[in-house]
Amino acid sequence: MGCDVSAVQRITVLGATGSIGLSTLDVIARHPERYQVFALSGYSRIDELLALCVQHRPAYAVVPNGESAARLRAALAAAGSSTEVLEGEAGLCAIASAPEVDAVMAAIVGAAGLRPTLAAVEAGKKVLLANKEALVMSGALFMDAVRQSGAVLLPIDSEHNAIFQCLPADYGRGLNQVGVRRILLTASGGPFRETPQAGLADVTPEQACAHPNWSMGRKISVDSASMMNKGLELIEACWLFDAAPAKVEVVVHPQSVIHSLVDYVDGSVLAQLGNPDMRTPIANALAWPERIDSGVAPLDLFAIARLDFQAPDALRFPCLRLARQAAEAGNSAPAVLNAANEIAVEAFLERRIRFPEIAGMIEQVLEQEPVVPLPSLEAVFAADQRARELSREWLRRHGR
Repeated sequence: MGCDVSAVQRITVLGATGSIGLSTLDVIARHPERYQVFALSGYSRIDELLALCVQHRPAYAVVPNGESAARLRAALAAAGSSTEVLEGEAGLCAIASAPEVDAVMAAIVGAAGLRPTLAAVEAGKKVLLANKEALVMSGALFMDAVRQSGAVLLPIDSEHNAIFQCLPADYGRGLNQVGVRRILLTASGGPFRETPQAGLADVTPEQACAHPNWSMGRKISVDSASMMNKGLELIEACWLFDAAPAKVEVVVHPQSVIHSLVDYVDGSVLAQLGNPDMRTPIANALAWPERIDSGVAPLDLFAIARLDFQAPDALRFPCLRLARQAAEAGNSAPAVLNAANEIAVEAFLERRIRFPEIAGMIEQVLEQEPVVPLPSLEAVFAADQRARELSREWLRRHGR
C-alpha cells in the first residue's frame, strides 16, 4: 500500500522538540513540494516549540497544560503567527486524528505517547512509529487497531526500519512462510560496553547520556546504556513482525553501521547499512514506498574499514534479560517492565539511585506484580499505574 504523492502530504509531528521530531522537520523542510507541517507538539521546551511554529507555520501546536498554552499563545501572537494552541492529551489526540492529516510522526517518549499514537492508528493514518512504548505496553490491542482501521504502520527506530527494509513485501503472511529463520537486532552496546561490571556502580547520568554514536534524549540514552532500549526494541520487533521472542537475536555491533539483519533459511542474510543518522529511517518511512534525499552523507566503507560483532554481556546488561523474560511472559509483563523502567531511569537521572539499581528495581517490580491479560486500554493503564506505584514504593523503602 503506497502513498499518494500527487498532492502535498500534511504531517503531524508528536514530540517535535525532541531529537526525532527535529530530524523529521529537517527532512520535511528539504521537500516542501511533498510535505507540509500540519501540527506540532512539545512538552517542556516551549521556546523551542515557538521557534518551530514560526519556521514551519503549523495550523496547530499542542502543549501539556493551560499555563504553557497561555505562554505559547502570547509568544505566537507577538510573532504574528496564526498557529492555534491546544493543550493536554485531548489536544494531542485531536492533531493525531484530524481529517486533514495524512501522516503522523509518533515521537513522544514513554507511556505518554500511547493514547495519541493509538488515536492516529484508529483514524487510519499513515503512522511513523518512533514511540516504541506504545507497542511494548499494548502490543495486541495496538496491532488489532492497525488491522481494523487499515492504518499504515511504518517503523522509525533504525533497527526496526532496517528489518522492514530487509523483509519481503509480503512478510505479513508470516515469517516462516517467507523463509525467515531469525531477525538479528543490532545494538551499539552503548557507552558502557567495555566498562568493568564493578565500575558501573559509580557511573554518572552524564556518562550514561554520552552515547558514542547517536545523539538522543536523556531517557533513551540511559536506556541505551543499560540496554533496556534493546530489550524494548526486542518486544517491539515481536509485535511489528509477528515474531516469537526466540526468533529475535540481539547482536552487539559497536560501529552502528549495520542497523539490523534478517537471516533466511536458504543461508542468505540481508542487512541494511548506513551512517548512524535518524534522518535515514525517517525519510524512508515518509516517502515509502519511494526514496527521497534525507540529507545524510553517503556511507564511506573505506573510512569505516571494519565491522565488529559480539554477544551481549548478560551480567553487565541484566535489563536485556528482563525484557526478554517479559516478552516471553506476554500479557501485562511488558507494560510493567516499561513503567518500572521509566520510574527507575527518572530516579537515576535525579541521582537518587545508582546505575545497577535500575535493573534491580525493575526485577523486583516484575516479581511482585502478577502477569494478567490486558483486554482493554484501561487494563493497560491500570497495569502501568500499579507498576509505577510499586516502583515508587521500592524507592521509599530504600530511602530514595
